Amino acid sequence: MRTRYRRKWTAPLAMLACGALMLSGCADFDNTAAGQKFTPVNPPSPEVPPQVGPGGDAGDSGPGQGRGNGPNQSPTPVPPPQGCKDFDKAVIATCLDTVAAVAAIPGDGSSPSALAGERKSGRIMLAAAGKDPADWATIPVDGSRDGGLTSLALSPGFAEDQLVFAYVTTPTDNRVVRLAKGQAPKPVLTGIPKGATGNRGALGTDAKGALLVATGDAGNPGLAADPASLAGKVLRIDTSGKPAPGNPTAGSAVFSTGVHSPGGMCRDQSGSRLWLTDRMGDKDVLYRLRAGQPLSTPAWSWTDKPGVAGCADFVDATGYLSLTTSTAGNLQNLPVTPDGAVTGKPNVVMDGKVGKPPKTFGRLSAMSMINPQMAVTGTLNKDGGSPVSSDDRVVIITPSAGGGVGGKD
Repeated sequence: MRTRYRRKWTAPLAMLACGALMLSGCADFDNTAAGQKFTPVNPPSPEVPPQVGPGGDAGDSGPGQGRGNGPNQSPTPVPPPQGCKDFDKAVIATCLDTVAAVAAIPGDGSSPSALAGERKSGRIMLAAAGKDPADWATIPVDGSRDGGLTSLALSPGFAEDQLVFAYVTTPTDNRVVRLAKGQAPKPVLTGIPKGATGNRGALGTDAKGALLVATGDAGNPGLAADPASLAGKVLRIDTSGKPAPGNPTAGSAVFSTGVHSPGGMCRDQSGSRLWLTDRMGDKDVLYRLRAGQPLSTPAWSWTDKPGVAGCADFVDATGYLSLTTSTAGNLQNLPVTPDGAVTGKPNVVMDGKVGKPPKTFGRLSAMSMINPQMAVTGTLNKDGGSPVSSDDRVVIITPSAGGGVGGKD
């Protein structure tokens, strides 16, 4: 087992979601899987946050520098990994390969779990605290360059239909597929342009059950503004793959334009705040998504290009939007008001600097929220990083326990 602590199994909840896309190609297939039913559970209240949090320094060859136990407290040492065994309780899966995509299974946080996708192999694993990773599915992908399996999302009705959506690169295009455990992936949207770069995509949902799909520009920035191209867009569709009701232009799936190399999308529980991270030639950016408005003015930008990846909206509980980075390998907490206004610079944690929580997990990828107080992310250390014996891993991030959301600088 990767971690050893007491766990209470709880059933998945239908929250984070997905839909399907159909602009260039679509297929008919079963809408449900095995008729399985699950009972929703309630997330913890902000007053009693979960206490799972980041731990010891993954890059330390000696004893880990440890996880903070609370404000102004000394960190508790965490031993370095031994093979695939990781002693950090924030780690719920180990010894995977380039975990570029995660889809959290909603719950109360007592037994955190998620689907984790390997970018280069297309393999999807079920990661659950206290258990070894279990094979869930494999999607054929072209994992060369920056393509492969780059995003996962649960369907809006996951508790009933057990369907999952994935953004993948094939030998001919980028596309969205949907699948269930034990079933072959089915194409939903095909023909998204493929290039030498700009093949990453990001999946998310809104509060109305529509799937949001951010597509890369295939290495051609001009495609992001081309209304005839599926590249460089945020698309909003219903679960049958058609343009969702209420889109800016009736009959069109285009929600926004101007995307280049998306890292991730996230939202608050009500759907009033929608966010997208993107990587441009000269900077990384965070956008506030608004229907029909091109992505022109970032909510925040990084000229040092840390490789912004996933995000988690903890704003209602903490006042911070958390973002992972795949190049700098840190967690950045951006102060945001409930109406979505950024009020200061990011507070960078897990960066190894003196007086801050230590760098713990290396290169981080997408994020997906288990509940309003807990998210999951993956690591990319086998793809240009400095892997330790337990990499790559699936890691829980919370606002508590020192390594999560912190105060402003």
